[in-house]
Amino acid sequence: MPKYVIERDMPSVGNLTQAELQGAAQTSNAALATMEGRAQWQQSYVTDDKIYCVYVADDEDAVREHAELSGFPANRISRIGTVIDPTTAD
Repeated sequence: MPKYVIERDMPSVGNLTQAELQGAAQTSNAALATMEGRAQWQQSYVTDDKIYCVYVADDEDAVREHAELSGFPANRISRIGTVIDPTTAD
C-alpha cells in the first residue's frame, strides 16, 4: 500500500494536554476500525498549529474517508515516493 503524509491545520493543537491527545488518538483509531484495513495510521508529529500524520492507505480517497469519519481536517495529502534517512548516504 502507498504511504502518505497528511497535513492537518489545527490552530493551537500544540497546546493540547496528553489526555486530549489520547482522546484524539482514540477517535482516529475508532474511525480506522470501520475502514476494514484500507488505511493504517503509523505516526503523527504535533507542532504548534498543525499535525503531520503518516498513513499507509489503499489510496488518497481512503485517507479522505478517514478524515471525514474522524472529524479531523486533511488540508494536504501527499503521497510519499521515496524515503531516505542518514543510512542513505552509506
